Amino acid sequence: MIEDLKMKASFTTDEAQEYGLSSRMLSYYVKKGVLERMARGVYRFSDYIPKDENVLWEDLAVAAQRVSNGVICLISALNYYGLTDERMKEYWIAVPHSQPHSHFPLTRIVRMRNMKLGVQKKAIADIEVRIFDPERTIVDSFRLLDFETAIKALKLYLKGECGKPDLKKLSRYSKELRANIEKHIVPLLV
Repeated sequence: MIEDLKMKASFTTDEAQEYGLSSRMLSYYVKKGVLERMARGVYRFSDYIPKDENVLWEDLAVAAQRVSNGVICLISALNYYGLTDERMKEYWIAVPHSQPHSHFPLTRIVRMRNMKLGVQKKAIADIEVRIFDPERTIVDSFRLLDFETAIKALKLYLKGECGKPDLKKLSRYSKELRANIEKHIVPLLV
């Protein structure tokens, strides 16, 4: 059974307890070097070898996993999709507006009301996380980031940097989130 945990990029204290590993045992294994403590309540076996080369995103995935109800958003999502050249200095994680304050090192918590629109599950560095799709990320950029960053992301999106652009979805999200971005799309298509 513990072999299941060995195959995971990370696991939480609660997951370990389901396999019969107490907090005391986790501490013991960390001291012995069998486990690595990646963050508070997040562990991984020291001999873990990632299956994909995308370990660049591992810290982002751990942060998203650690924040309860968290969804990767804004600058972090733009970086993941290749829609910005702005460096990610902290991990941007959206949480429901009504959720009590969460804290994780190097994480910027963004409170949002519509947390279901555009959410997709992805395995990033072998860790399953939730992230807003490119269309939701672009609309949120116009709502919550500076205009220059939002326009640059929209231009890259329309060029197909993260796959084929879906203008219908972009328009629907824009209306649903009350962000009029259509006036910026038309000039870029010409």
